[in-house]
Amino acid sequence: MVSVNVSAAGKPIALARGLPTVVELSGKQLEDATIADVKSAIAKEFPGFYLDRQKITLKDSKNILPDDVTLKVAGVAEGGELSVKDLGPQISWKTVFMVEYAGPLFIHPVIYYFPNIFYGGPVHHSMLQRYVFAFVILHFAKRELETMFVHRFSHATMPFMNIFKNSAHYHLGSGLALAYSIYSPVYGAASPYIRGTVRNDPLYIQAGAAIWLFSEISNLITHIKLRKLRPAGSRKRAIPQGYGFNLVSVPNYFFEFLGWLVIAALTGSYVAWIFLVISTYQMYVWAIKKHRAYRKEFGSNYPRDRKAMFPFIA
Repeated sequence: MVSVNVSAAGKPIALARGLPTVVELSGKQLEDATIADVKSAIAKEFPGFYLDRQKITLKDSKNILPDDVTLKVAGVAEGGELSVKDLGPQISWKTVFMVEYAGPLFIHPVIYYFPNIFYGGPVHHSMLQRYVFAFVILHFAKRELETMFVHRFSHATMPFMNIFKNSAHYHLGSGLALAYSIYSPVYGAASPYIRGTVRNDPLYIQAGAAIWLFSEISNLITHIKLRKLRPAGSRKRAIPQGYGFNLVSVPNYFFEFLGWLVIAALTGSYVAWIFLVISTYQMYVWAIKKHRAYRKEFGSNYPRDRKAMFPFIA
């Protein structure tokens, strides 16, 4: 058996008023007792303080200790000290993703099929509007299916309040704002913005659709490749290779960008372009972070000529 002293990091924790406490791990030694074991023992003593709310660190340290690290590797001796912090209410990443993507799947059909409510009269939809509607619905349906069956998350949860911030991007940006703009009479079949222009040319629209379909299929392929790199229940990573990964660290972001670029280019909508710029900026920030993490983790083994998100550029 191994025992460690656990105290609250900073202010007292409402869900664990009995801290500090001595956590005893029966049948464990320093070599095989993990931080996850400590968390489980804390949760057993304080049931409301579940594992995902806990941040475990060494005493007087701010660096989080991963769940799979053993006490010995963490530098904790028998009777040593650990600190725990309450991260607050948590929600699973999968739930957040499902809620995010459900917004556009609800908002777009409502505005598309009930134009009288939003524009004060019927809209005879153009070919462009029909295609864009299909693009958006298929895109977010794919996202929902990927969340359920493809994605593996390195972290189980995030702070509960993040669901409102994250959802706003999709519900308001690619949901309400984009739908209200694209399905308006301005883009209808009788509009001078559409009639007799390239935006009503089947060849132009179908060429865009081909690029969009390529980007969506490619995005799915890269997600499947990432899934295969990480065994279930593991945080282990390997250097991704093939299908876009030989050019950039996160080709899934590049193909996501390409799909939304098609919608912005086909429609010329200011809303679509603004959403593209905002989402691309955010993806590029994430891409740089992931790119640097790969370089730090794999060192000289990581391809030096691989860019972050845009092939041959950045």
